[in-house]
Amino acid sequence: MDERAVTLEPQVNGEDEATNAPSNHGWQKVTYAKRNRKQQSKNSDSAVNSDTARVNGTLATGDKPNVFRSLEQQSEDRRRRVLEAQKVAAAAAADDHQIRSKPKHWSDDEDDDSDGVVAAENGQDQEKKVKKPKVKKPKVTVAEAASKIDASDLETFLVDVSASYESKEDIQLMRFADYFGRVFSAVSAAQFPWVKMFRESTVAKIADVPICHISDVVYKTSVDWINRRSSVALVSFVLWSLDCIHSDLASQQAVTKGSKKGVQHASSKSQAAIFVALAMVLRRKPDILINVLPTLRENSKYQGQDKLPVIVWMVAQACQGDLAVGLYLWAHNILPIVNGKSSCNPQSRDLVLQLVERILSAPKARTILVNGAIRKGERLVPPSAFETLMRATFPTSSARVKATERFEAVYPTLKEVALAGPAGSKAMKQASQQILAFTIKAVGESIPELSNEASSIFIWCLTQNPDCYKQWDKLYLDNLEGSVKILRKLNEQWKELSVKQSSLDPLRETLKSFTDENEKELAGGGDAAHQALLKDADKYCKGILGRVSRGHGCMKSLTFVVIAAVAVGAAALMSPNMESWDLKKLSALFSSSPSF
Repeated sequence: MDERAVTLEPQVNGEDEATNAPSNHGWQKVTYAKRNRKQQSKNSDSAVNSDTARVNGTLATGDKPNVFRSLEQQSEDRRRRVLEAQKVAAAAAADDHQIRSKPKHWSDDEDDDSDGVVAAENGQDQEKKVKKPKVKKPKVTVAEAASKIDASDLETFLVDVSASYESKEDIQLMRFADYFGRVFSAVSAAQFPWVKMFRESTVAKIADVPICHISDVVYKTSVDWINRRSSVALVSFVLWSLDCIHSDLASQQAVTKGSKKGVQHASSKSQAAIFVALAMVLRRKPDILINVLPTLRENSKYQGQDKLPVIVWMVAQACQGDLAVGLYLWAHNILPIVNGKSSCNPQSRDLVLQLVERILSAPKARTILVNGAIRKGERLVPPSAFETLMRATFPTSSARVKATERFEAVYPTLKEVALAGPAGSKAMKQASQQILAFTIKAVGESIPELSNEASSIFIWCLTQNPDCYKQWDKLYLDNLEGSVKILRKLNEQWKELSVKQSSLDPLRETLKSFTDENEKELAGGGDAAHQALLKDADKYCKGILGRVSRGHGCMKSLTFVVIAAVAVGAAALMSPNMESWDLKKLSALFSSSPSF
């Protein structure tokens, strides 16, 4: 209609002029054709502009048709579809507003044809998805789960397992652990955060966790059954349990490292069951842990600061069954950590001391440990562990730490255990030679407390085994400074020390050998410090030799007098006439004996 008005308008105007011509009465209107054309063009444009304005502001000019009309129609249709989709989504949300959350408001961007469709589809999907309220599981503690164990049910289960897997004790033990796994399946990791507990609690607190929650009747039923299992199967079970614990530890450490916030790890299987079963095995059969010890020392996967609390906990369980086994495990496997540069830190040192303090605080601990110092031919505290203990107790003044005083407190009892044993036995002779080898080096060090303690232990070794004198002779020149200190102590404390010597002959032979070596070294020359040590050693050797020789002569004189007295007494008893004895002759007999 607009286009037709534009084209017909000049014709209408022309007709008007023709009809009005006779009414001019001869008058003619003067017009300017150029001006009329401009006016007509202006009127035509104003009439068209009102109908041809576009949405985007572009105007149709002259008589040209609006070629963008189709695009405008598409845009209007697109807007209409978007509005309709939004209305549908809003209506759906209003109908289901109590269950569904409010849907998103989608953008009505005119340039994206798919917006309306996506909004409609999401609205329909949200109608299908209905959020169900989360059902919170009741929290079950270890104590609550343990209280529900029926001893008779456990006994029946163990009888059935023993019959079903009669020749496979390793499977029997795993089924035993599975029983407790079902018992503690409802216990979440939050109720038994063993990693945090072991890291932050004392040894005394974790030693009875979680076994303290098991009733006496259930415990007795379990350990009686464990007692009938073979050592091979029990060793395998202990290693399997330890692997399970370390696996859970590794997974928890991975979660902690991968998250900024502390996330509580959810174990697939309750670790409380593993700890309960393992504690029962170690308490009933503590020797099993001694059989596992070589694997723990040699395999790196059982070593490290993060794994130490678990090993300490296991030794604490063994202590409950046999205190001597507990000290053996501590001295052979736990104490050496103190020497490690990478593994020794205040936390590790504290765990080492807490464990031995717990062992020594047990009732009658000293008596039990001293009497059982040698177990199946092996010492509870071997010489290597004793050296570590001695150096930790007597460090340099600059190396003293808070733990040093705690080592000083436990040292006397542990020293007594390390040196205990029947005198003259094979075990004592062997231990004395091993101890002598490291004490002579410690004597020569410039640590007064350590040097004094080591020299006393060195002299003790000489009294236990005569072969130690020969060993000293071999070590003499290589440890000249230590030997000088020992000779000086022998010389100064001769009265007390000589009584402890069973025989002075080995000492005299050794001192003569030292004298000969001193003369050779002095004749060969050398630096002044070495020469001074040789002269001091030679002086002390000759002084002790003089005392040994006098003592040897006294012993001979005393022996002669005793023999003579016995002979006289026997003769007097056998003689029928006591008066026939001439007292002057008897006096002359005694006076002829060697003088003292």
